[in-house]
Amino acid sequence: MQELKQSYHAYSAWQTQLQSCHSPLLDGERLEPPKLQALLYREALMKERNDRARRALLGLAEEE
Repeated sequence: MQELKQSYHAYSAWQTQLQSCHSPLLDGERLEPPKLQALLYREALMKERNDRARRALLGLAEEE
């Protein structure tokens, strides 16, 4: 059950970061380059965390 909760929280955190990328990438909102870079970096980190949690939940081995 703990792995399921961890997986859900990782997915939720990734979705939050993904939503924050929509304004500058899809709606044309202007961000300074360092802020845009940080935004994309956070989204990538949350995506990695989500993928690891999902693989653990499914019992799949970590990629080397």
